[in-house]
Amino acid sequence: QLQLVESGGGLVQPGGSLKLSCVGSGFTLDFGAIGWFRQAPGKEREGISCITTVGSKFYYSESVKGRFTISRDIAKNTVYLQMNSLKSEDTGVYVCGLRKSTQYCSPDALLFNTWGQGTQVTVSS
Repeated sequence: QLQLVESGGGLVQPGGSLKLSCVGSGFTLDFGAIGWFRQAPGKEREGISCITTVGSKFYYSESVKGRFTISRDIAKNTVYLQMNSLKSEDTGVYVCGLRKSTQYCSPDALLFNTWGQGTQVTVSS
């Protein structure tokens, strides 16, 4: 059974940092893409970052470019999202998604077919 589990969320002050993890089970990250999406209250799910497991292609939304860094550890079947210089507008539920059998990244949630439960990130003073 394919499964993704996120962790690492929490409460942080503006300007702070958090590192999220997305651990996969039931599959191997050998050919596909993992995306991080953000769901803020009253807003649509936003694709903020993505990484492919072959060819190291990346995607960052304009809202996080220069502040967030995505990385992967194939041996641990894990993708990370390092978030620095956090802002209040970064608050939301962060969910990772799997797009299998692709060598391309995309911010389109409809292209991803396996999702984790999400981890809450709250940026507030």
